[in-house]
Amino acid sequence: MSSNFTFKKICEFCGKEFEAKTLYTRYCNHTCNSRHYKKMKREEKIQSVLQPQQTEPEQQKFDTAIQQKEFLSVDEAATLLGASRRTIQRMIAKGALKVGKLGRRIIVRRKEIDKLFI
Repeated sequence: MSSNFTFKKICEFCGKEFEAKTLYTRYCNHTCNSRHYKKMKREEKIQSVLQPQQTEPEQQKFDTAIQQKEFLSVDEAATLLGASRRTIQRMIAKGALKVGKLGRRIIVRRKEIDKLFI
């Protein structure tokens, strides 16, 4: 919907005053819009790099919980061994790792994992 009104606004990126034709305009021009978007994406990337460092204590709690369990899922066994899920599945297929099935779910005994290192 267009109108003949103009509104005095301040650009969110550069801080200059400009005349906007709509109430929703946030930037004085396309360049400011692009630069602000790029700045936000750069900050998101920096936060994503810093985020795993902040969650390490949570990962340690998860690892200690896995170490205390007697029965593990394939994902938990993979995390415990530091291997991929596919590696655990190959070991199961070869017979190197004995498992039990609970419906469609595969359960690995902790003792079976310990036997791999004996």
